[in-house]
Amino acid sequence: MAARVVARVTGPRRIVSLVPSDTYTLARLGLGERLVGRTEYCVAPRQILGVPTIGGTKNADVDAILALEPELVVANQEENRRADIERLEAAGVKVFLSFPCTVAEGLAHVRALAALFPELELEPLLEEAEARLARHAAAERGDGLPTFFPIWMDPLMTANSGAFLSDVLELSGGRNVFADRARRYPLRADLGLRPAVSAPGRDTRYPRVTLDEVDARRPRLVLLPDEPHEFSPSDAAVFEALACRPEVRFVDGKAFMWYGLRALEALDEVAALIEAVRST
Repeated sequence: MAARVVARVTGPRRIVSLVPSDTYTLARLGLGERLVGRTEYCVAPRQILGVPTIGGTKNADVDAILALEPELVVANQEENRRADIERLEAAGVKVFLSFPCTVAEGLAHVRALAALFPELELEPLLEEAEARLARHAAAERGDGLPTFFPIWMDPLMTANSGAFLSDVLELSGGRNVFADRARRYPLRADLGLRPAVSAPGRDTRYPRVTLDEVDARRPRLVLLPDEPHEFSPSDAAVFEALACRPEVRFVDGKAFMWYGLRALEALDEVAALIEAVRST
């Protein structure tokens, strides 16, 4: 299932979004009133909370979606199930399927979405987002601040350079300490307990790591998001006890993982956080 954009759809008025970050982007583009369905994880901005839910990202209720008679369904290759997308397309529904892995790809995705609505004046908002990205891409910050960004605690998981959040870190003055660490298969290989086996086609962006590995990479900063796992103060204490003594901060996971306008809007905030730690 390759990421693709939709042709032959112009100005759809009934939209179902299966991706929280896309729901946010659609609302910021002024299309909130055209949303007729969202997932239960689509919780921002608050104006869309009155839109009916159709399940989650991984367990969307296809029958409920079809009953809403959408002119367009917005989906993501990683977040949503292939079987659900194929059922929708087989029923004649137009699906806008994407898979941005960098902030720049997220911005291109926003532009592709906006192009479906030529009747709206969206260029000023898009130009503002492009200017913000260009400013961060051109910023002179020296060496990136070594940063560890876990996404799960038990098992302890993180992301390498192929993941969207890693690009957010790099653009904001951080350096992902596990940028070069691929997920190994099977699990015992990922934990260094046996040799890895070839696993063609498997996703290697999200390795499982040990606390010893984290300590060996000596992050100066550990960022604990509230999604997909909501890290707790007791989790923070585990990282604060590492021999490398990193600074530990709780952050809004949306700023790092919601591609599109949410991550673009958060770049200034993330850069300020990283610079504050760098300066201590």
